[in-house]
Amino acid sequence: MTQPPPLLVGLDVGGTKIAGIVLDRDGRVRAERRVPTPRGDYEGSLAAMAGLVAALEQEAGGSGTVGLGIPGAVSPATGLVKNANSTWLIGRPFKVDLEHRLGRPVRIENDANCLAVSEAVDGAGAGAALVWAVILGTGVGSGIAVEGRALSGRHRIAGEWGHNPLPAPRDDERPGPPCYCGRRGCVEAWLSGPALAADHARVTGQTLAGEAIVAAMRAGDAGARATFARWRERLARALAGVVNILDPDVIVLGGGLSTIDEVYPGLTEMTAPHVISDTVTTPILRSRYGDASGVRGAAWLWKDAAITA
Repeated sequence: MTQPPPLLVGLDVGGTKIAGIVLDRDGRVRAERRVPTPRGDYEGSLAAMAGLVAALEQEAGGSGTVGLGIPGAVSPATGLVKNANSTWLIGRPFKVDLEHRLGRPVRIENDANCLAVSEAVDGAGAGAALVWAVILGTGVGSGIAVEGRALSGRHRIAGEWGHNPLPAPRDDERPGPPCYCGRRGCVEAWLSGPALAADHARVTGQTLAGEAIVAAMRAGDAGARATFARWRERLARALAGVVNILDPDVIVLGGGLSTIDEVYPGLTEMTAPHVISDTVTTPILRSRYGDASGVRGAAWLWKDAAITA
């Protein structure tokens, strides 16, 4: 006899914190906690996660499945972590080691895929068959959910949007700003929060953080308004490039820049000149759960699981 697991535990590993949550099968929050990330300490990270799971389950009053979002992926070729901003995880058998600590299987996905799953299951994209979730923050990335499940890809890099070139670059956009990946003109190098600030500095000579640029734009500053307009136009081109390939039912935006109200008006229409279709109606929506969406998506990685009674 099988029955669905009563509780779903999710963890989201960030550069400064590890977020944890426990959901019931209806998506209600049973427990939430955060602990500092032991930066640079692999064994310390494993211990922190195991301790967080124990604390969450004690608060929730039961045990559950464990899903985990990381800023990287587990290589299907080696079983080791790759492409992680949390560099101390790279090259480590993280999944196996965490399962050993917890005494149960763990499902691990890229954190952007967890965002996509969260928003597809009960977020802004609920009910949509194909959800593309974009992270616009200190970095830029994306994840894909199909029928509420993460699309990881053959090499676990599906949705690795930020390190593709900005589509249809203008003459003054070539070769583009340098990216930490070693190339120039990547989407991330144009659309991240630091990229917004760098573009403003290049054009105006003013050194302002992204928040200050938005505040100046709202106050009517012409230079800030032009900077934000350039950023939105580049965002529309970059989104359109994926719409041409994936044709999602909905695009959900997450990350710090997604909270800016002025991002959204007319953005779908701005993608239209770059999309190969007679009509373009793809909704572009703000994530429903904001910063909590990634950890909720990690929990939902087990939504289709059943356990033997």
